Parts: sequence; C-alpha cells; structure tokens
Amino acid sequence: MSRKAKASKSQNHQNDSVQSEKIRLDKWLWHARFFKTRSLAAKVVSAGGCRVDGQPVVKTSFSVASGAVVTFPQNDHVRVIKVLAPGNRRGPASEAQALYEDLDPPKPRDKEEIIPHVPKFDGKGRPSKQDRRAMEQMRRDLLE
Repeated sequence: MSRKAKASKSQNHQNDSVQSEKIRLDKWLWHARFFKTRSLAAKVVSAGGCRVDGQPVVKTSFSVASGAVVTFPQNDHVRVIKVLAPGNRRGPASEAQALYEDLDPPKPRDKEEIIPHVPKFDGKGRPSKQDRRAMEQMRRDLLE
C-alpha cells in the first residue's frame, strides 16, 4: 500500500471517529431514555422546545457531542442535561444514565402540589352515588 493510500485511510478513520462522537439530538434523547419512543423525542425537538448550549434547536437532525448542554421540557419540568457520551444503542437504564449528567434534577413535589387523579364531585368530574342521590332529592324538593 502506498503512503498516500495509508494517509488517506488513516484520515478516513479519524473522520469516522469524529462522526461517531456526534449523534442526532432526537436519537440521543431516546438512547438516554428521556422519551419512550424516538418519534416522541423528535416531536419535542421539532416543536422548538429544545436548546443546545443555549441556542434554540428545531431540526431533529441537529448533532450533539459530549460536553453539550441540552435543555428540553419533559412533563411539568424543564430538564437541563449535560451530554457525557453519545451512546451506541438504547440499552438498560444503568447504561442510559451513564450518557448524561443532570445539572438541575427535578425537585420533589410537596403534598399540597399533588392533585388527586379522581377529584371528588364539586362541579367537576363524576359525582358519586351519594352525591347523585342528594342532587335527585334536591330536585324533587324543588319541584314540590
């Protein structure tokens, strides 16, 4: 093999390693298990809710490398994450947690903030059987 061919081959290998250090933002969010599916990650990125190093990102194909700070909304929280590694696959949770450092972990909720999933009937939701009987009795009394 000639010197030029060897040099070209080593340059291509270096370019491949540089390319392998970067990964698409939607794919990285999915690999790091912030979203259950890659399409959900893509929707969040394309909606304009993500920032990489403070710059708004709308393209799902935006590449992130280790050291980048990614900010994105997740449920009721805004997550601030530092990328430590690009990741090769969507592996188990322990492997996914090694891909990032959480710079602003979500704070635990107070008991007052927690809203019950099934509220009692107070003009909202479905009334209980006891509430329905009380309303029927009130209607009968009004009609008499």
